[in-house]
Amino acid sequence: MSRSAHPAGPRHADVLPEGHYSAPPADLNSLDPKVWSRTVTRDDLGVVTVGGIDVKTLAEEHGTPAYVLDEADFRDRARAWRTAFGTEADVFYAGKAFLSRAVVRWLHEEGLNLDVCSGGELATALSAGMPADRIAFHGNNKSSEEIERAVRAGVGRIVLDSFQEIVRVAHIAQSLGRRQRVQIRVTVGVEAHTHEFIATAHEDQKFGIPLAGGQAAEAVRRALRLDGLELIGIHSHIGSQIFDMSGFEVAAHRVVGLLKDIRDEHGVELPEIDLGGGLGIAYTSDDDPREPHEIAKALTEIVTRECESARLRTPRISVEPGRAIVGPTAFTLYEVGTVKPLDGLRTYVSVDGGMSDNIRTALYDAEYSVALVSRVSDAAPMLARVVGKHCESGDIVVKDAFLPSDLAPGDLIAVPATGAYCRSMASNYNHVLRPPVVAVREGEARVIVRRETEEDLLRLDVG
Repeated sequence: MSRSAHPAGPRHADVLPEGHYSAPPADLNSLDPKVWSRTVTRDDLGVVTVGGIDVKTLAEEHGTPAYVLDEADFRDRARAWRTAFGTEADVFYAGKAFLSRAVVRWLHEEGLNLDVCSGGELATALSAGMPADRIAFHGNNKSSEEIERAVRAGVGRIVLDSFQEIVRVAHIAQSLGRRQRVQIRVTVGVEAHTHEFIATAHEDQKFGIPLAGGQAAEAVRRALRLDGLELIGIHSHIGSQIFDMSGFEVAAHRVVGLLKDIRDEHGVELPEIDLGGGLGIAYTSDDDPREPHEIAKALTEIVTRECESARLRTPRISVEPGRAIVGPTAFTLYEVGTVKPLDGLRTYVSVDGGMSDNIRTALYDAEYSVALVSRVSDAAPMLARVVGKHCESGDIVVKDAFLPSDLAPGDLIAVPATGAYCRSMASNYNHVLRPPVVAVREGEARVIVRRETEEDLLRLDVG
């Protein structure tokens, strides 16, 4: 659904067509385990708890809005990915989904590697003790300073994204007396069934070197000739929030075809293939994501079959789940500020956050669920739109959902599946302060990213 827009932004109440929403659920108080983190439940009073702590206590101690992250669920999901792929493959957590020093330590402890795509993400990883050889460095326009820091630190791989970067990384590595392990990111012409802005393997976009026209083959020739580089594999990423494995099958076929061409021309069988990430999660009950063991089995079979057909040794597989690990493990806790019924349309529920803590609805037309979490209600359902406090008519958190008709100011509501990209993409629009990230586990809560203060804002404003 495309938006009708003018220079000031989307026109008010012209964002969605009428009648796109489903019928109200049979029980507004139920919490779909597919959407919520694994320790979420309601206590005897009907208040939602997570990690053994109720949301009223969390709101009193940490304020709202707040991202509440279920540490046990995060660790369980990380471990499930590691177990599913075993010792014959590498799992790189995609740090862009959400990264903090606490998360880096959890990943290290659970045996995962880490994918970063900026100097800031690299600094966070190194400061929290992630071994550099377990870090992969992505990005379509890495600066010379970022590359030098990565090479000096000894990162396990740099993913080359352009012809200029091949030369740049080689020159920096050679000047430092290093031979840097690299992969070449190839766009394989597979357009994943996802939003245009998060489909990343069709040719008309900024990432990677196209397979078409022999460009990827030429990138391989150049990388193999440079003393500062050790080419270890090919990287492919076809998009985000993907449920259908057929795109990976086509991508693997084309990448393996390139590996065969490399062997035939250069006599080299590259030892690694990285199929990226992008596996979807359940934002609503209609979504049906695959489990890690299903994904691992499917990807392994696809690559093995393609390599056998091409008479290649099966390379070591890498994958990069980010959203699939952290996305379901967190929810955003809000306090209701106003409730505004519009006859014949819907009820607008304004909360104390908005597009500054979750831009995905405005940016991608993303869909979310929402629930009243500070109490249960037997009231009839009302069609509601959850909106933020920003001076922008497109400031929508949940486009359309059903909430109890007795919802009132002061109630707490929560939007699940906000662990990925919400804090990472958060902003200070309207000088609103970014919320904290509160990790909960076994009855204890601790802040792992503190709430911003007005002093933080003013400290950057040098007058």
